[in-house]
Amino acid sequence: MFIDFKPLQTALHDIPASRRFGRVTSVDTAAIRIGGLSVHAHVGDQVSITKSGNIRISGEVIALEKTHVLVMLYGPSDGIAIGDLAELNGTNGIRPSGTWVGRVIDAFGNALDGRPLYYGEKIVPLRRSPPEAASRRTLGSRLNTSLAVFNTVLPIAQGQRIGIFAGSGVGKSSLLAEMARGLDCDIVVIALIGERGRELKEFTDHVLGPEGMKRAVIIAATSDQSPLVKRRAAWMAMAVAEYFRDQGKHVLLLMDSITRFAEAHREVALTAGEAPSLRAFPPSTANLIASLAERAGPGSEGFGDITAIFSVLVAGSDMEEPIADITRGVLDGHIILDREIAESGRFPAIDITRSVSRCLPASATPEENATIGTAKKMLSIYEKAVPMIHTGLYVKGSSEEIDEAIAFYPKLEQFFSRNSPETISESFRLLTDVLAPSG
Repeated sequence: MFIDFKPLQTALHDIPASRRFGRVTSVDTAAIRIGGLSVHAHVGDQVSITKSGNIRISGEVIALEKTHVLVMLYGPSDGIAIGDLAELNGTNGIRPSGTWVGRVIDAFGNALDGRPLYYGEKIVPLRRSPPEAASRRTLGSRLNTSLAVFNTVLPIAQGQRIGIFAGSGVGKSSLLAEMARGLDCDIVVIALIGERGRELKEFTDHVLGPEGMKRAVIIAATSDQSPLVKRRAAWMAMAVAEYFRDQGKHVLLLMDSITRFAEAHREVALTAGEAPSLRAFPPSTANLIASLAERAGPGSEGFGDITAIFSVLVAGSDMEEPIADITRGVLDGHIILDREIAESGRFPAIDITRSVSRCLPASATPEENATIGTAKKMLSIYEKAVPMIHTGLYVKGSSEEIDEAIAFYPKLEQFFSRNSPETISESFRLLTDVLAPSG
């Protein structure tokens, strides 16, 4: 009988040769100060504190001073007292493994589905530099998504990074699940950041389903957890995606949401002493989002690609709020979900005239680009005429363009709400048929 000793070897390797300790010197509601570790600790190192009753609570170093380190905790600070023993646990890192596919994992690499989890042999940093810009490949070919709208007017190319901008309750999670099930890729890595606890099982069992889980790794940090954990979950998901990309695989990364990632960073950065800026977000927020997004995308020669879809929570459809504005500027396209469209019953509720895929026009043929232009033109003309149509001010025959748009609009609405199990070419053929003059 073969016995795999690698998990045991990994655990033995992780036992430190020496241990460093300090003492808690002050405690407040946001962070604690620990003396005796300043010359040994690094920002991002983990610390565990033993409080009364030999209960240990962990945290992370967020700032360093000559006499002490500033630590935020992963849990509540209840019970911690001045003088409690604190141990420096070292650098943040993970050991991803191919056995993680089909599993639900927390931000620290622990299983959340009740089954044993094996770790890889190599430590992977949570934060690493993206591939060298000069060595990265260009965007790959268009990907079949199983949704007509993305197979035609808003294509997604391999290695593209796009944002889904939406308020609450407009079908964002359902759209991400459709992507996870239907988009052509090898591995799906899903980061659920700041979601309600009950939604995790609902997403895995019902929204994503068994078929979707077969090729997925889910990293989850619920809304009640520390901002450190939520921020770490995003880095964890990106690190896992990079692990599979470096094996030559095409990885689909779905991150829900970049807004909660930025909000978590805001809380950590303000506690560490960074000055607030626009809407209290610190200046480092823009670079934080850009550095995360840049790690996705096409890989260098000999490696795979990470096609990334980041959801952005937009309150009141305000596309100019800081996180939406920053994210839109660093991605290769933005998909805007509209509440009125969702309430009309169309899924996905995409405002096509305001959405952009920056892989166009290069990723489509001249004929396909012409079809896309015609479809968007019809939608734009109809939407501009809607107030007149609904108030009865428009009279049929007043404008040939508006009459044409009115005739095509119901067929376009039906087409953009359909699943498309067929090829991309077939989806375009169906769209061409929709736009063909009647009679």
